[in-house]
Amino acid sequence: MNNDSFELKFWGVRGSIPVSGPEFERYGGNTSCIELRHAGRHILFDAGTGLREAAASLAKEGVRNIDLFFTHSHYDHIIGLPFFNAIYDPRVSVDLWSGHLAGKTTTRQLIGQFMRPPWFPVEPDICRAEMNFRDFAAGDTLKPHPGIVMHTTRLNHPGGCIGYRIEWSGRVIAMVYDTEHVNGQLDEAALALMANADLVVYDATYIEAEMPKYLGFGHSTWVEGIKLAKKAGAKRLALFHHAPGRTDRELDEMQREAQKSFPEAFFAFDGQSLQL
Repeated sequence: MNNDSFELKFWGVRGSIPVSGPEFERYGGNTSCIELRHAGRHILFDAGTGLREAAASLAKEGVRNIDLFFTHSHYDHIIGLPFFNAIYDPRVSVDLWSGHLAGKTTTRQLIGQFMRPPWFPVEPDICRAEMNFRDFAAGDTLKPHPGIVMHTTRLNHPGGCIGYRIEWSGRVIAMVYDTEHVNGQLDEAALALMANADLVVYDATYIEAEMPKYLGFGHSTWVEGIKLAKKAGAKRLALFHHAPGRTDRELDEMQREAQKSFPEAFFAFDGQSLQL
């Protein structure tokens, strides 16, 4: 791929737990992992099970410098990290960023607590890559590399979660997932991240009829995503973090309904690549 292209790729789109089976073949069963690539830079968001396939692709291309941003550290967003082959390669440099636990747990501590017995057989000191741990707090503006600006905010999710607005080479991408809306109120923090974005990735775990049952779980719906996207003037809307039991047939039907209200809305699937 040449350095002039600007690509977003979904390596994992499922929420809560990975799934497999014939009813999940089209949308896939890997948990959250998204890659942005442009001008030789590779930026990953979240380390769900999709990270394993992302790692294989990056290794095949000979990528040596990678940034990995965490939205938060629930299992479905970190479980792929120990299987991220890049961290065992001494030729690779990986910058790991987190801000949802600012003042409580550093990024280094977060990784160390997760990758150790009895939950994992070895500790991070087995890693041979150059690993740089980057801490920030919600509300900070990050400039991980020249020409890349990321605005951050806290989302409404148990234990904290970071939403990102990435401004890069004239494009704007908003990562607004693992967030719960308040019925009848448009989320001002989400709107700020999404304002005039070329693409919004939004949490669509539930449907409207399920929300009363799952209040407090920290997730939203495609209906709310469309309301926000329209209000924010976003161009495209990727609906993401599909519930584990949501089948291909159900997601197809949800996509048809969503596109009646917002033609540029779609339900993301594993392996989907977008040129921006």
